[in-house]
Amino acid sequence: MAYPSDEAQTAELLAWACAHDIRLIPYGGGSSVVGHITPTGDEGPVLTVDMTRQAQLHQLDETSRLATFGAGVSGPHLEAQLRARGYTLGHFPQSFEYSTLGGWIATRSSGQQSLFFGRIEDLFAGGRLLAPAGVLDLPPLPASAAGPDLRQLVLGSEGRLGILTTATMRVQSLPAREDFHAIFFPDWLSGVAAVREMAQAHLPLSMLRLSDPVETATTLILAGHARLIGLAERLLRTQGVDAGKCWLMLGLTGAEASVKQARRAALDIAARQRGVHTGRLLGKEWRKSRFRTPYLRNTLWEEGYAVDTMETALPWAAVPAAHAAITAALRTALAPLGERAHAFAHLSHLYADGASIYSTVLFRIAPTLAETLDRWQRLKDAASAAIVAHGGTISHQHGVGRDHLPWLAAEKGALGLQALATLTRAFDPEGRMNPGKLVGSG
Repeated sequence: MAYPSDEAQTAELLAWACAHDIRLIPYGGGSSVVGHITPTGDEGPVLTVDMTRQAQLHQLDETSRLATFGAGVSGPHLEAQLRARGYTLGHFPQSFEYSTLGGWIATRSSGQQSLFFGRIEDLFAGGRLLAPAGVLDLPPLPASAAGPDLRQLVLGSEGRLGILTTATMRVQSLPAREDFHAIFFPDWLSGVAAVREMAQAHLPLSMLRLSDPVETATTLILAGHARLIGLAERLLRTQGVDAGKCWLMLGLTGAEASVKQARRAALDIAARQRGVHTGRLLGKEWRKSRFRTPYLRNTLWEEGYAVDTMETALPWAAVPAAHAAITAALRTALAPLGERAHAFAHLSHLYADGASIYSTVLFRIAPTLAETLDRWQRLKDAASAAIVAHGGTISHQHGVGRDHLPWLAAEKGALGLQALATLTRAFDPEGRMNPGKLVGSG
């Protein structure tokens, strides 16, 4: 593994790799869940390039609200440097504590509060990419009609084009207020109708996260706050919200006046769908533990269970059927083996025209590694087939890597895949950068 400390060392490393027929895999926080940083095994000598020593805030243009960072900066370090100056990027993926800015850009990441702050493509203003074929400078322009936007080539490129060394990001002042409220709906379809109306009303919210009944029940069991949960459930039963209930976590971020206005409008919409507002206590607890899920994965493994996640995005008209199909596929995929799986989902990111479905599955570890891998593959294949059958993207925020590669053609088509392969050859004629990812070996 190599640890270049600056752009000059990165350029030197790239030239050395080209001269000695070495393949390079750019590495940030190692938080990928779809095989971005795993060698294929047939590409010859491979060197992992750890970018985490390039983590400095190089420049903060407070007039334009543009901040330029080394691409290896981690989420906490990035936010600490900005908040010391009164600013925030506001990008908080589940992997926030470990993942890096370069990784977010390379995989088209989405943070938990993207409804307010935007996805990474909304925040990425420009930067510099070192490729085997040369250097690509992306000026941080607010807009341009000078042909296709080359920034979009780098976003989601997964290390296939080169190594991103610096990134200029659109930042904003720290919000005056931020609250998270819990609302419970009597059933899934009522909750879906409510959050769709909120999204299409373009309310100034920062987060809408609607859990289905199984995820709601699972989350409440695991929450650990027995007294608080007990009080909330007694209140809900008096309002006719009991078995089959769905939990909405509502995020409000911004100026005092806009937060109050958004809260009032959102609660009015929720009430029309029989939603019951239980206040901010559950929201405060969620905020405290919002990045703890990755740690639970290790604990579950030690107890004999594996966990994985799958995600997609679809138009609103397809969401109910797709949700039902994906969860059913996950729950039944291991039946031929005499095994069961515990599957649930939530709507994690909402748009006026659709939503992201984020599914989680737990299953028992088998006696051997090969059997466990087979169980995971059956689950992955079943969920992916259901996603594609309902017209969803194979990934809303995790990227392609190796795991999603077999399903990419359904979304991109033959000509689209050919265009991506041609693009990678233009930047990397010898296929030196992270081979086998995004577009296979082409």
